[in-house]
Amino acid sequence: MNNTIPGSSKINRWVLVPLILGIVLTAVFGFRAVRSFAQVQLTSLKPGTTDVEAIRGWMTIPYISKMYCVPANYLYKQLNVPFAGNDQKSLAALNQEYFLGQPGAILPKIKDAIRSSKPACQNGTISP
Repeated sequence: MNNTIPGSSKINRWVLVPLILGIVLTAVFGFRAVRSFAQVQLTSLKPGTTDVEAIRGWMTIPYISKMYCVPANYLYKQLNVPFAGNDQKSLAALNQEYFLGQPGAILPKIKDAIRSSKPACQNGTISP
């Protein structure tokens, strides 16, 4: 006598396929997450970082100020860019607004400003 329920093989397939797909997707995205976490740990900026080559166009002046322990007002002054209204703009946006016709002109200027400054951090915070 056959002890199987009619149609149970179809049910098993419909359960098994999504289950396997879910396991595969979890493994793929889990691997990507672990790899990304490892890369961030190896390359992340910490307060007081001195490698100015890590500066990118998406960064803002306040972000750079905190990461490199350089007062933001000093950076704005070195760039000849007013502070008012620019604290949320990225370097790329500031470059486009204040250095028209000179693609990438702001990056060397900000790097030089950081190199020529003295770190102003004490215990991870910028001192006035």
